[in-house]
Amino acid sequence: MSRTSTMGRVSRMGDLSRMGSPSRPSPPTPPAPPKDRRVLRAALRWTAAVAVFGVLGTGIAYGITAQERTDVPGLSTKSDGRWAYPKLVKPALPAGAALPYAADNPGMIHYADLEQLLLPAPAGSTPDPTLKGDKSRITTDRFLQEFAGDNRVPNMRQDLAQGGLRQIAARGWTMPDGTATRIYLVRFHSSGYQNAFTTLYFSNTGSAPRVLKDIEGESALDDAYISGNGIHVRHDVYVESAPTGPVQVRHAYIAAGDIVALVVQSRKGTAAAVPFHQTTVLQEQLLG
Repeated sequence: MSRTSTMGRVSRMGDLSRMGSPSRPSPPTPPAPPKDRRVLRAALRWTAAVAVFGVLGTGIAYGITAQERTDVPGLSTKSDGRWAYPKLVKPALPAGAALPYAADNPGMIHYADLEQLLLPAPAGSTPDPTLKGDKSRITTDRFLQEFAGDNRVPNMRQDLAQGGLRQIAARGWTMPDGTATRIYLVRFHSSGYQNAFTTLYFSNTGSAPRVLKDIEGESALDDAYISGNGIHVRHDVYVESAPTGPVQVRHAYIAAGDIVALVVQSRKGTAAAVPFHQTTVLQEQLLG
């Protein structure tokens, strides 16, 4: 066979091979990489940072709105006149003693120590040196000094001596603005004795007589007072009406079981309502 015929057959076989085999698709062209991968990485970092700060910002905003404004450093509101009292804690009872308003305590007796039922003084106050007896106990005469000028004082003294009086405790203080506060707790042998004395000397309707030493005008019921407890406590709250003397006096009687409390607050010029109401409410809660 000639070389020419052999080459011709090879050439035809290659043609047949190419004709009998389907053509293969070309592989997809990969996307072009970004011109600079550093740009992409920087964009991702900024996106993550924005998300983190967004979450933190939301948390901080919630924390501020959830707190009182005065609890946030650097963010405060103008004081409404309330005083900074310590957190109130009900005193512990002796072992086996009943609560004052329990069903098995018909005399409504407070078995807790009388001093612990006295409202503690607020921050920034100066103690009243005339009310610093042993365990805050004072004499009947010291208590009756609050009613100097009242012609019923001799009768009050006699009824206290013969009407079931057990103890009198007191605490007083003066604030930097000159507001003076005195609180007396008068404990009787039972709620019956307390009620008899309070009804005779302290309970009034419409207006109170001039019974406190610094009152020169008349005292009217303080309709703005909101009760601090309500269920077991009875109160009569008064404010000296204009014209007043050199000082204005606010006072309240709180009858609670075997105890009647007298809260007196006075200040040269005008005695503010807010701290007086606050003081009375807190003392009422301790007794309620």
